[in-house]
Amino acid sequence: MTPPRSAFGAPPMDPQGPFHGPGGNASSPAEPDPRRSLGELPLVQKRGLLLGVRGWTAVVAALALLTVVIPVLNRVVTDGNVFHVSDYAVGLTGKILCYAICALAMDLIWGYTGILSLGHGLFFALGGYGMGMYLMRQIGRDGNYKSDLPDFMVFLNWKELPWTWAWSDSFAAQMLLVVAVPGLLALVFGWFAFRSRIKGVYFSIITQAMTFAAMLLFFRNETGFGGNNGFTDFKRILNLPIATPSTRITLFILTGATLVGFYLLARAIVNSKYGRVLQAIRDAETRVMFTGYNPLAYKLSIWTLSAVMCAVAGALYVPQVGIINPSEMSPAAGIEIAIWAAVGGRATLIGPIVGAFFVNGAKSWFTVAFPEFWLYFLGALFIAVTLFLPQGIAGLFRRFSGETREKHS
Repeated sequence: MTPPRSAFGAPPMDPQGPFHGPGGNASSPAEPDPRRSLGELPLVQKRGLLLGVRGWTAVVAALALLTVVIPVLNRVVTDGNVFHVSDYAVGLTGKILCYAICALAMDLIWGYTGILSLGHGLFFALGGYGMGMYLMRQIGRDGNYKSDLPDFMVFLNWKELPWTWAWSDSFAAQMLLVVAVPGLLALVFGWFAFRSRIKGVYFSIITQAMTFAAMLLFFRNETGFGGNNGFTDFKRILNLPIATPSTRITLFILTGATLVGFYLLARAIVNSKYGRVLQAIRDAETRVMFTGYNPLAYKLSIWTLSAVMCAVAGALYVPQVGIINPSEMSPAAGIEIAIWAAVGGRATLIGPIVGAFFVNGAKSWFTVAFPEFWLYFLGALFIAVTLFLPQGIAGLFRRFSGETREKHS
């Protein structure tokens, strides 16, 4: 029999509450089940990063595929061979890997904490802009105007770099800002929002409003971020030509390793005591407060972490795609991240990654074969998943694998 679902699509940890013990209730914890208490978790919660044999095999296989197999098929296997992976395929897959990191971040806050954000496109774009500023400085005098200033600044008759570009020639400093700026923004925004107990659709609306306001700000030329054109025409990264196949495949390997690393981090979080509290907040935040826990610190920390993950994804995205502009922080971009998580399956970690590949793979094909029908397909897909596959692709796979085991038992 299918267990009951919570309001956010994931099964509650206990039919009578996340901290309920046998023969007791939330107000009488005299006889708690030691396996259900937060002090001593069930075996599945205590494993941490121990995924089991099949889990670790899948992780190692994915890591080998992304860091060894695909690079070898691209750089060693000759063009024309059936096993050759083209530069286009590497670039497209690298871009989707960045999207998958965003989907994973969305799963941590939506699938496991019950916080639906429509503003994570902003954090993704801020990370991209942080990397883009460094790449623009790496152009040097190779630009169209042969100036130390970026071309768009020369065109706008700027005479010197604004203060926001003070550290832009340092890779280490810019990578620090890639993490610090989105993280600080998420921390401040989350503090006021969660402290005011804004939740549900109201929280989703204000995150989208924040993203829209930031997009309008970045469209303005006087902000010093390239206006509607953004940053493009990159030449080098760490003084290495950015367009060479070896640099491209290195960025691909780094992105794949980062995705696997974030997946292991997310798995460790959700399997820990901290992750169990997050799931309890998702299912019954009021009851969590009654048991003496303050949800603010938990929600704020996971919200900030997910924002930083998106920022790192944006920083990896820009050198592979070759452009960053305000359209990356449009409200539609934030909604798409939520769609990837919903299609793949919330509260599964692997599901949103699969959803990112499925949706963006379909987008790549549709926009070439039937460009005018892509948005109709995306809308129909989201409606179909909501109505018929509330657990997403991962839930569908789980159901079929369960039925298969029952037939063989």
